[in-house]
Amino acid sequence: MEGSEAETTVPGIDVSKPHPARMYDYYLGGKNHFAADRETAERGLASWRAGRVAARENRAFLGRAVRFLVAEAGIRQFLDIGTGLPTTNNVHEVAQDLAPSTRIVYADNDPLVLAHARALLTSSPEGRTAYIHADLRDPEALLSNPAVREVLDFGKPIALMLVAVLHFVPDDVKPARIMATLIDALPPGSYLVASHITGEHDPVGPETGARAYRAAGLPAQLRDADQFAQLAFAGLDLVPPGVTLVSEWRPQGSGPRPTPAEVSWYGGVARIPG
Repeated sequence: MEGSEAETTVPGIDVSKPHPARMYDYYLGGKNHFAADRETAERGLASWRAGRVAARENRAFLGRAVRFLVAEAGIRQFLDIGTGLPTTNNVHEVAQDLAPSTRIVYADNDPLVLAHARALLTSSPEGRTAYIHADLRDPEALLSNPAVREVLDFGKPIALMLVAVLHFVPDDVKPARIMATLIDALPPGSYLVASHITGEHDPVGPETGARAYRAAGLPAQLRDADQFAQLAFAGLDLVPPGVTLVSEWRPQGSGPRPTPAEVSWYGGVARIPG
């Protein structure tokens, strides 16, 4: 969607303001972004050149986590909040490749994501996918959406995906309340997958990127490992290796991996006990 024509012909989208989903698409080398997204992203990348590496590592973590949940934990339902724009190895593609009957609901607050999801995220015949326009900051409305209740059976375990979204929920929005609402709605045996940017391994680059987001009107807050673990996984049973850099969560292959400073992104998977 690069170019002036695209930026004036997409209905219902304010192209003058950047959006995290479109910026993430830019980091991953996609094409679904506008000038405001690219400009804000480049301001962050100016001091955090490893930002693209971090985004790729986070995306790879998502794929490994989904494969674990389907192949080892037996999960057949996913609620992916903060979906982002469709790219490679989307949740339903990874999950339904292993178990075609898997059901997935995607949720995001960018109209462009919704439009692309409806066009591109097609389910296997045996499974289901649905896509809703919803905001993590209003979990009650999200959970009560008819599509969520139609596709997902809340009497059976569900995997809640909060990948690369919690750092857009600063403390003044009361993220602990949001997490409690979501976790309390899930049955025992469900799982949470979450990831979060940190400044612990590079105190300059990620924080500079966060300032660029905030300057553009986008909330952003870095958290260290303990803060992230407390926010996302308090009271849950972490799956080994626990909260770690996304590049170190059950990595595949024996090749070299990026340094902690290049990644600067924590991730984890946990089971809801009971």
